[in-house]
Amino acid sequence: MRFDEHFLKASLPDATILAHNFPLSISCSIDTRSLVPGDLFFALQGTHVDGHHFIQQALDKGACGVVLSAHKRQYIDQLPASVYQDKLVVLVADPAHALIRMATMWRSQFSYPVVAITGSIGKTSTKEMLAHILTAAGKHYCVSKGNQNTRIGLALNIFNMRANHHAAVFELGISRRGEMAQMVDVLRPTTAVITAVGHSHMEGLGSLADIAQEKRDVFKCFTEESIGIVNGDQAVLAQVGYKHPVVKFGTKTMNQVQARKIRVGNNQVSFVLKLYKQKIPLILQGTNEGRVFNSLAAAAVAYVLGIPEESIMQGLQQPIVVSGRFETRSLARGKGVLINDCYNASPESMKAALLALEHLDTNAQKIVVLGDMLELGVNSPFWHRQLGRFLRKAPSLKKVVLVGEMVKWTQKTIPLGVQIELVSSWHEAVTKLEQLVGQESVVLVKGSHGMKLANVVEHFAPQQQL
Repeated sequence: MRFDEHFLKASLPDATILAHNFPLSISCSIDTRSLVPGDLFFALQGTHVDGHHFIQQALDKGACGVVLSAHKRQYIDQLPASVYQDKLVVLVADPAHALIRMATMWRSQFSYPVVAITGSIGKTSTKEMLAHILTAAGKHYCVSKGNQNTRIGLALNIFNMRANHHAAVFELGISRRGEMAQMVDVLRPTTAVITAVGHSHMEGLGSLADIAQEKRDVFKCFTEESIGIVNGDQAVLAQVGYKHPVVKFGTKTMNQVQARKIRVGNNQVSFVLKLYKQKIPLILQGTNEGRVFNSLAAAAVAYVLGIPEESIMQGLQQPIVVSGRFETRSLARGKGVLINDCYNASPESMKAALLALEHLDTNAQKIVVLGDMLELGVNSPFWHRQLGRFLRKAPSLKKVVLVGEMVKWTQKTIPLGVQIELVSSWHEAVTKLEQLVGQESVVLVKGSHGMKLANVVEHFAPQQQL
């Protein structure tokens, strides 16, 4: 699969090519901080930053070329010709639209299975588990990086697809209505899984039923050969008529892929995976029961892809570490560990994290730092009150630091006997936590991304640089 002038003109017929040196292989970047030599730099206009200001920096860092707006041609014209004459320079009406158009064309060249993973929780963990299964099966594959699950992130990752791959796996995240339909128009998945539907991004998506409907748009482009995979324990996904075959996973007996005999103890979760007629005993490291459902979803996809049971078993039992998702780090300030689960937060993920901490076998004191759950709309006070009530199911948690405004509702319903510290910012949370970690501790940090609790994590347990 070549990236050449023929491909460029086919995908962008109105583009103007100022410099014609096409790279032998294609990879793309929109951020000079993560750009690697050989990337094609797209100068996107963001909300706060304009990529056109970084064109020279991108070229200096070894970009193979740049795609920029024809209306901002001055950013390339003001550079010495020697800087870009041996590069690829393309003028387009809208670089973001050009990136998506080119990604759509690039995707259309491949006929192997393309898997889309979406859901309110568990997308990244499911994706990583499936990647481990494919590795165990000896398959060559493409998998989207980190949490690059927006439309732009999807487009960037599509350019990593190659002819020698057996499959490609992409994570799709949405926060507004219509976004899923736009993404599947680009990706055209052949298989897709909805991990779960929960109360997240409700301001942009609406009710739980509305969220489920938006998620189900992941199947919009399916043919008769396409197979959908859904959480069979959720009525909003299971009790729906689909125009294509559907595999259901969960704990209920009507699901084709089931988890039975779930046990949490000795800092691990054990269960029996029932994969149609086959029964596979599994042990997952850690105490997060949510990983059971991630395992079921990944196993269902692997089964659809024809992966052998042995590889499924081997891949699922590999430990996974996903930054910001119940990620354990050593405390640099104080003795013990910190659990970083502050990538985002919803009522469902909050409960899962608190239960996982409750099930953790340790003699250390347990401390939780809980930030506001954002984007819950008009029902936000209700869900924050429910969070306080839920702490009754975690009696070993005696010290709680609440961060934000909405958690004032949580404070009203927290059980008696729990030491509560209420602060308005992550800076104040750091100060309070400094006073609490004098003895050996296990600290859970959980809140919506906008609460910036990652700063608390980096203060007490900075990520080690390799």
